[in-house]
Formats: sequence, C-alpha cells, structure tokens
Amino acid sequence: MSEPKIRKVTNYLWELPREGKMRVPGRIYAAEKMLNDIRKDNAPQQVSNVAHLPGIINYAMAMPDIHWGYGFPIGGVAAFDMNDGVISPGGVGYDINCGVRLLRTGLSKEDVEDKIKDIITALYSHIPSGVGSAGPLRLQPGEEKKVLTLGAEWAVKKGFGVESDLEKIEEHGKMAGADPSVISDKAIKRGRPQLGTLGSGNHFCEIGFVEEIFDAEAARRMGLELNQVTVFVHTGSRGFGYQVCDDYIRKMIRAAQKYGIELPDRQLCCAPINSPEGREYFAAMACAVNYAFANRQVIAHWAEEALEKALRISPKTLKLELIYEIAHNIAKFETHTVDGVKRQLCVHRKGATRAFGPGQSDVPQQYRDIGQPVLIPGDMGRYSYVLVGTQKAMEETFGSTCHGAGRLLSRTKAIQAAKGRAIHREMEDQGVYVKSAGRATLAEEMPEAYKDVSDVVDSVHGAGISKKVAKLHPLGCIKG
Repeated sequence: MSEPKIRKVTNYLWELPREGKMRVPGRIYAAEKMLNDIRKDNAPQQVSNVAHLPGIINYAMAMPDIHWGYGFPIGGVAAFDMNDGVISPGGVGYDINCGVRLLRTGLSKEDVEDKIKDIITALYSHIPSGVGSAGPLRLQPGEEKKVLTLGAEWAVKKGFGVESDLEKIEEHGKMAGADPSVISDKAIKRGRPQLGTLGSGNHFCEIGFVEEIFDAEAARRMGLELNQVTVFVHTGSRGFGYQVCDDYIRKMIRAAQKYGIELPDRQLCCAPINSPEGREYFAAMACAVNYAFANRQVIAHWAEEALEKALRISPKTLKLELIYEIAHNIAKFETHTVDGVKRQLCVHRKGATRAFGPGQSDVPQQYRDIGQPVLIPGDMGRYSYVLVGTQKAMEETFGSTCHGAGRLLSRTKAIQAAKGRAIHREMEDQGVYVKSAGRATLAEEMPEAYKDVSDVVDSVHGAGISKKVAKLHPLGCIKG
C-alpha cells in the first residue's frame, strides 16, 4: 500500500485527502519538524485506514505523539454516529483506561531533594510493580463485581482516599454501563490479584516539582506553585483490561464479517454500536475502565503512605491532594456539535486525552471556567506538562488532545541502543533517581526512546486544542 499523501493546512495541522474507500479525510496535528519521525513507522497509513470505518464523523485524527498501534494508531481519535457508526477494540487498545493522575503536595523541592532516594525506595516497597505483579489486596468473593461497577468509588468506600477525590476524576471515577456478566472467568482471574499494582512498560509513579508556570490563573486554580512537589501516577487496567480486549477482538472479527463491514485492516475489527456485539463490548470495556479507576485510587493512597513514612511527616504536613485524573484509552458516548447540530457520538480516544474547554458541564466546577486539566507525562528523564482544554478542541477534535511523548524507538530497538550502558546511573547523573523491577525496563524506557514531549505539547498548544499551564520536572520515579 502506498504512503498516504499529506498536505499542509496550518503550521500544526496536516491533512490526508480522501482516497479510495476513505469516508472522510485524515488529520494529523503536529509541527512540521515532527513529520519525518511520524512517517517512519507508517502510522499515517493507520489514520487513513480508520477513515474507512462506517459512520465516522468529520475526520480520522491523530495527535503529535502518534505512533504505530493495534488497528488505530496510538494517538488516534475518531468519533462515530450512534446509528450508523461502529465501536472497535482497536480504537481503545489493550490497556483499557491507561491514564494518569496528578496530585499536589504542601512540600517544596527543597523539602525532598536530599531525601529522594528514601522516598523512591518507600514508593517501591509500597506499590507493587513489574510484569504480572500482585498486590496485597485480596478481594472477597463478589467484591470483583463491585470494583467493576463502582470503580474509584469502591476504593474510596474501602478507605483508599476521600470522597472529594471523585469529583476530580474523569467520569467521576465510575463509568456507567459496566456489566460484569459479560466478563470472562479468565479476565476475572487475571484481575483479582493485580488491583493496586503499577504493572510494567511505561507505567510509573513519579515525584517531581513545578519548574515553570505559563498560565498563572489556571495554575492558581489547580493549586500549583513554583518548586511545589507533585506526584504523578500512570497505569491502567493491568492484565484484566488486556484480557477483556483480547476476548472481544475475537468476537469483533466475527461481528465485522456478520455485518458485512469491509475493513482495510483486520485489526480494525468492529461492530455497529447498537448491535448486540457492540453493546456487549462497551459493557465489558466499561468494567475495565472502572478497574483502572479503582487501581489508580488505591495506588495514590499507598503513595501517600510511602511519602509520610519516608519523610516522617503527618498527612497535615504532606497535604497531598488530587488535581485531576484522566483516561487515555477509552470509547465514550458524548454530545458534540456537528454542522451546528448537537449529536450524541461514540468518541474513541486511543493514546489521546479528553480536553474539554471552558463551560462544559463534565468539567469539575472549580475548573469549569478555565477548561479541563490535561495531564501530559513525558519520559522519565526530562519533563511533563499540565495543560487545559479549549473551545477550539471542542470545535475541531471532539474535545481531544495528545496524551504523552510518544515512542520513537520500539522496545526492542531501545534495548539494543542501551547495550553496555547503565541507564540508572545516566538518570542519576541527570538528577533523577529511578528504581525498577529490572534492567530491561529501564532500557525500554530510556528518554531517547521517546519524542521530546515539549515538541508534542508545543504542537497542540500552537494548534489551539489545548493550552500550556505548567511544566513539571522529575526528581525520581519507580518503573515496573
């Protein structure tokens, strides 16, 4: 298949014109200097492929952190008509509701920088991490179903955090429509021991500080100040979500054949949204979404305990408070204006973040006039960003923006590039203390394996689909 044509629309927007059986054009948000890397793994072809799907509205889109994924590119966004459109596991991904939570503290950089090794060691001992890691939580029979329907609310009821946290989590930490009866026994078995665990790959818990502020009022509203210590948690639905995706990909391959849906790529297997198969996948996906919300709620509580222990301080001194939590891999029913008419759509965001603008009722009251907080983690050696959603995002991208740095090197190539190097020592030389379950993880996750997240953030800021608020700098982190 020939490489899709790409034409410039603006300095930060590129279009793939309709060709062949594409139903809509494709669009990629990125600065021009990022295009060569974006083309390297053929991810634009995946944007073009998504544009073939029935019921797609306006455009198949990708954010500047785009790279090759299963079916949809990672960094992909697409919205589908509720009557004529489809829902696709490839548009959500295997790690359903992989997402990030940002917390602020009452501490300054000076309070912790000499104790960062103690802090990271305490986090590592409190938060289970690594491939197949199991946590200390042992759910009683029947509790699994409560986790899958209540999400973060279940965790709060069990003493992990406080009820006010729920207001500052996307979907209030509990996605409607979850139905545990459609979940396989294998998925339940995989998820049972993993609640409250970080997992492997790019998942992390990071201690950092506010290095720069771009929007003083938005930062003030979020309680962010220069040199203030922050906590980032990045993880998802673990083996449970992976198994849900795996189970339903097989079902969706059969469904696409049943409904006569012509696919340019088998990995885009899907079903009509309102078909029995489409409704069942959504109900199963929502269970995994809620599992991930509960998982991050529990981890954040254990991070608080670790910080208090390492620093020998009280909760009143630590003052750990949730700023916001967002999902990255999710399909949601949302109302958006299309050609001047409000319509309910099924919006897929895979490696993309909701970025609702000011005035949206789904944004917590305290942020409603500035826009939804958007959290963009970078690699473990450089920096991360806090942004807010914009009205332009509502008009152009169904209220969506980027989700992170985006990989430049595959995990295999990163490991090859790290041969003979001590990545943990390189990180310490940069002033970042890292603890992980193994050398391979650090090799896979070394900073050069990722795009510079500043390029990604500058692209979405330049395009106007989200706006920079603050830059965070890492001091240390734990990796799976």
